[in-house]
Order: sequence, then C-alpha cells, then structure tokens
Amino acid sequence: MADTVSYRPKAGEIPTQPGVYRFRDPNRRVLYVGKAKNLRARLSNYFQPLRSLHDRTRRMVTTAASVEWTVVASEFEALQLEYTWIKEFNPPFNVQFRDDKSYPYLAVTLGDRIPRVMVTRNRGIKDARYFGPYTKVWAIRDTVDLMLKAFPVRSCSDGVYRRAELTGRPCLLGDIGKCAAPCVGRVSPEEHRELAEDFVSFMAGNDTKYIRALNERMREAASTQDYEAAARHRDAIQALEAAMGKSAVVLPDNVDADVFGIAHDELAAAVQQFIVRGGRIRGVRSWVVDKELDVELGDLVETVVQNAYEGSDAPPREILVPELPEDAAELEQWLTARRHEIGDPASPRGALSGKVALRVAQRGDKAALVQTVEMNAKNALILYKTRRSSDFVARSKALNDIQDALGMPDAPLRMECYDVSHLSGTNIVASMVVFEDGLPRKDQYRRFSIPESTDDTESIHQVITRRLAYLKDPALEAQEAIGASANGASANGASANGASAIDAGADGAGDDDAGDDPTIDIDAELQEAAEKRRKKFSYPPNLLIVDGGQPQVAAARRALEESGVQGIQLVGIAKRLEELWLPDSDFPVILPRNSDALFLIQRIRDEAHRFAITYQRARRKRDIGSVLGEIPGLGPSRVKELLKHFGSVAQLRKASVDEIAEVRGVGPTLAGAIHERLASR
Repeated sequence: MADTVSYRPKAGEIPTQPGVYRFRDPNRRVLYVGKAKNLRARLSNYFQPLRSLHDRTRRMVTTAASVEWTVVASEFEALQLEYTWIKEFNPPFNVQFRDDKSYPYLAVTLGDRIPRVMVTRNRGIKDARYFGPYTKVWAIRDTVDLMLKAFPVRSCSDGVYRRAELTGRPCLLGDIGKCAAPCVGRVSPEEHRELAEDFVSFMAGNDTKYIRALNERMREAASTQDYEAAARHRDAIQALEAAMGKSAVVLPDNVDADVFGIAHDELAAAVQQFIVRGGRIRGVRSWVVDKELDVELGDLVETVVQNAYEGSDAPPREILVPELPEDAAELEQWLTARRHEIGDPASPRGALSGKVALRVAQRGDKAALVQTVEMNAKNALILYKTRRSSDFVARSKALNDIQDALGMPDAPLRMECYDVSHLSGTNIVASMVVFEDGLPRKDQYRRFSIPESTDDTESIHQVITRRLAYLKDPALEAQEAIGASANGASANGASANGASAIDAGADGAGDDDAGDDPTIDIDAELQEAAEKRRKKFSYPPNLLIVDGGQPQVAAARRALEESGVQGIQLVGIAKRLEELWLPDSDFPVILPRNSDALFLIQRIRDEAHRFAITYQRARRKRDIGSVLGEIPGLGPSRVKELLKHFGSVAQLRKASVDEIAEVRGVGPTLAGAIHERLASR
C-alpha cells in the first residue's frame, strides 16, 4: 500500500487561513465538503500514511482524485459556505439525512384577505404562520376543533367560502358558532383578522393571557346578569384549557426553546427535536442520520442544527443541544441571521429580534427535559434498527452481501456470535447468540461460565472448543456421552478442556445425564444420547463470529482446527473500525458503512455483548449476595442497602469499618463482621 495518494498537494501550497475544502472523484463529482480554521493543518490530516488513517477516511481519500479549497475571511463565512455546498452537491461522504415523512402542521394563512386555519403538510404557503410539526393529524384536528370554540376563525376551503358568499348562507360551522362567518358579513374582514391574530398569539405561547381576559369578561357578564354571554365565555375558557391540556407544561411560560436529543452509534444516529413555545411542547420532529464517516457528537450537533433550520423554520432564542460544537459561536451567528431573515409572519414588522444561544442544560427543568428528549432519541434509534432488521428484502440482501464479502459458498443462514465479559479478570463469562435467516433465535442462546483463563483469547478458545464438541461425528459424540456418564459426569461437562458446564440460555434447558441401566439397549442409548446432545445446539452454523480482531480470530481458528469440524466460516469483528478479520488475513474486509450487511453483523455482535454483560452482572450480584448472606444478621434488604450505598462491590470491598457502619441499618458490630468477611475472600 502506498504511503499516501498521488494528488497530495505540497504543504507550502495549502494556505493557513480559514476556508472550505472539497474532495472530488475522477469524474469531478464532489465526494466530501469540510471546513477548517486552518486549511493546512486540517488537510494534512488526510494525507498521512494511509495505514494510519481511519478506515472510512482512507476509503474517501483513495476514492477521490483531487482536492481543492476556497479561502474565506472568517470561520463564520466558512460555516456558511460549507452549509451551502453540502446542500448544493449532496456529497456522499458527508452526513446523509433520512427524513422519509412529511410532517403535518397547523397553519394560519395570514397572507390571505380572510385568513384561514388549516392542517397541511405544505410548508410553502406565502405569509402563513406554522405551528408544529406534529406526529399525528388527528391530534391537530382535535386541537383546532377546541380552539374554534374560542377563536371562531374561518377553516373552510376557498370553494366553500366563495359558495357561501354567493348564496348568502354560511356553512354548518357558522351555524354552530365555530366560525365567525365573514362570508355573509357577520363580522368584518378586520374583525376576523383580529380573531386570526389572537389565534396565532395563543398558539405562540400567550395562552394564559387569554384565559385571564376571558375569566374577567365572564365575571363582568355575570355581574350584569348577562348569563348567555357569561356561558359563552365559560365555554371558551373550557375549550382553551382543554387545548392547553393537550400540550404538556414543561418549562416556565416565558421560555421559547428547541430541544435536541441525539442517540448515535457507529452507523446511524436518531434525532429528536422538541419544539417548546410558551413553556409547552408544541411540536415534535424526528429523523435518522446515516453516518458514512466517523463523526463526533459535536460535529453531528452542528450538522443536525443546520438541517433543522434550512427551511422556513425560524430558530428560537434558545436551542438546547447535548454537546456544543467546536465552532458554537459561529453557528450561533448563523442561526441569529436565519432568525432575522425568516422573521415572524404574525408580527406586524415581520422580524424577530434577539440573538440565538446554543446551550447545554446542566440542571433543573431544562436538564430533565433534555433527558426526556434523549430517551426518545434512543428509543427511535432502537425502533429504526428493529424495523430495518425485520425487512425481508433487506435481510436477504445483507446475507448475500456477507456471503460475497467473505467468499462463502452459501449465504450464512445460521450465524453464531461469541463475546467474553469479565470484571478485572473475575467472574469470566461468555455468550453465544444465534441468528437464523437474519433474525435472532433467542431460544438457542447459550451462556458459558469460564472458571479460569489468562486473557480474552484463551477464553475464546475455551468457549469455541466447548461449543464445537457438540458438532463432532454423532456416533463419536454418543460414545463420549456414555463414557462421561459411566464416570459419573454430566454430558455438559464433557468438553475438550474439562471446563465447567454450559449454562442454559433463553430456553432454560438444563443438563442432560445419560443413564447407566445395564438393561438398556446400547444402540438405542447411543442414539438417544446423540439426539439429546444435538438438540442442545441445533445444527452447525454457516458463519461463526467472534467479537475482536486478529488475536481472537486466531484463538477461535485454533479451536476449530483442534476439533476437526469442517465447513464453518470464521470471522472476527473489531469494534473500533467495524472491520471484519478473516483467519490469516493481513488486511480486513471492509463493508460499506450504510450497508445492510454491516448493520446485520453489528446487530448480532451487539446482541452477544448485551447477553454476556447481563449474565456477568447477574453472576457478580449473585456472588456477592451469597457471600454477604452468610453473615448472621445481614438479610437481603441490608445487602441491597449496602450495594446501593457504595454503588459497586469493588467500592464495598475498599470501605473501612466506619464507612460501612454509616449505611442505614448496619451498626459497628455488623460492619466489622462484613469487613472481616470480605477481607478474607
């Protein structure tokens, strides 16, 4: 492999000023757009020796045929130019957005002579004031239905309005009081516009003001014995309070903010945007980002925020994000310019004043809301992965792509993945998860206890050896099972290295003991024993995956060779670069970052990791719980209190007698017994 690419510019040719750079392929297509405070320093990172580059960066650099740059006067101009070029060229190696749904909005057409309230997905109506986006159309219609009782604004189509003007008869909404009926002159266009502006003002967050005003009018009408007017005001108050009840109060009334939550992994990110106006959640928006290159959270925040306000949405004065990007000041400047440029259609001057501030919430109600938004983002990412993995066409393509990438004769219809987990070398366990046809088979998951091991590679060797012991010739398996039973050993203990038994997985299967009654027919006994053992692990996998790189793959291969089992493809997945390692390969297999094949491999690896961690934690908890339970006077509730107070077993072991005695329900005498017991282990 060459040290670097042929089109590398000389260091002295690259300026040190701020600027924006573009990588192009041989056909002059723009592959990647980036910005830099110092172009020379940034571009030199791309032209290091290829072997030292991040895999996806290396793929982009080797795909490109040239690089060019444009110098600008400031970092802010660089931010603007980068944003413009990304939207213009849609480079494949920049972050790609997947917003596959058009969200419904509540719109008030203030640009019309007779404004109209409507539910629409069209964001291009001139001089309209939008509220939302919302996730459900019916939720908006319910809100509008309630609002029209207090603000009877026109909601009919243009055709219905013109027909009412010609006939002199209003529609049903005018007859039941949900429209002021400007079509037949019940109110003037000016009076109707005031209703529409009040509607907009209420939705924009000035809701408590109208509730107070209506309460005052209701009391005045009641004091003058105008009970019909008082009843109308009462009904309007109830309608507005019901409409307000559909929006959760999360912050003080004077807070207008957008809150972003981002959950991401190596391949994708889910974004949640909560739109808070007047302290209430007025809209929710979500979308998914495909990450072609490895993007830090701060850079991802910058791209997400720019994408959120690229249209006709004016940024609020406060934006809460999970992490500030490196050039937060320049991004704030760009957002402020967007706020002043877009303006507010409901405002007489059309302008919005004030500077936009990017913040990370540290404490209080805002921090609690940020946690809620991030939780929604995490759930959205899980849902995205689940839906993607459940798609039959995507699964089929993934299996075929894995077959081609690894050079397998057949598609890996059954895959098994192994992971090892431990705590500082103690409580070593391993997991085996099974995917068939691209879907998990949880009834065939297995957990392994490893009593002793020198490192992760030795643990992998032990686990693979024990698993492959079940894939030998059936007659040989059965003879080993009978021999083990004759010696009083469990069939599960008949592993090549004599390690402890395999724990049951999700199906709860236990150990199988072969009988030793001499009256039993030996052939039937052999067949039955072989059948029992084969049921343990169904049939051999097409693909065996280990979590790790070349050392783990070498250990698993050694176990395969020692077992004599043939026809199983072996591969390891290294987490840092999501690269696949085949046995005796000097270079990894690289799957495209947004491919269904890599997504499936990553999912089975993550499932193996989760299953191993869960088992290791359960073992650790059971281990310390059983030790402490042996101490007289220390019951389950006090054990729980101890673990809750210290947070971990390691901290409890380090604690002194006095520190243990501070725990509720534990006195000095009991604390001394606990300290002595833990010190003796």
